[in-house]
Amino acid sequence: MSQRDDLIAKYAADLKDKFGETADMDLLTKVTIGLGPSIYNKDSSKVSGSDEKELETVKKNFLMKKLGMSDDPKLMEGIKAVMDKYGSSNKNKHRAVVYYKLAQHFKKESVYDK
Repeated sequence: MSQRDDLIAKYAADLKDKFGETADMDLLTKVTIGLGPSIYNKDSSKVSGSDEKELETVKKNFLMKKLGMSDDPKLMEGIKAVMDKYGSSNKNKHRAVVYYKLAQHFKKESVYDK
C-alpha cells in the first residue's frame, strides 16, 4: 500500500471510531486526493477546532472556493457541528475527515463527481 492508501485507511477508521459510520471510500479517497501534499504534513493535515482563524480558512478555502457555497452564517454553524461531533477533546482532527464530513453535511458530495 502507498502512504496515501495508509492515510485513507486511517481516516476511514477515524470515521468509524469518532462518527460511528462506515466511510464512503470513493468520496473519502477523492477528498483526500483533493487535499494534495498537505495530507503528508503533520500541521496542515490537521484542523484545530478551537482556532477561529483556522475555521475561517476552512470556510473560505473549502466551503466557498472548493464547494462553491456563498458566505452565510450557516457555513460556520456546519463547521462547528462537525467539530463538535469529532469531539472537542480530540486534538487530532484530520483535515480529510473534516472536509469529508462537511461535504456530507452540506450535501455537496457531487462536487467530487467531476
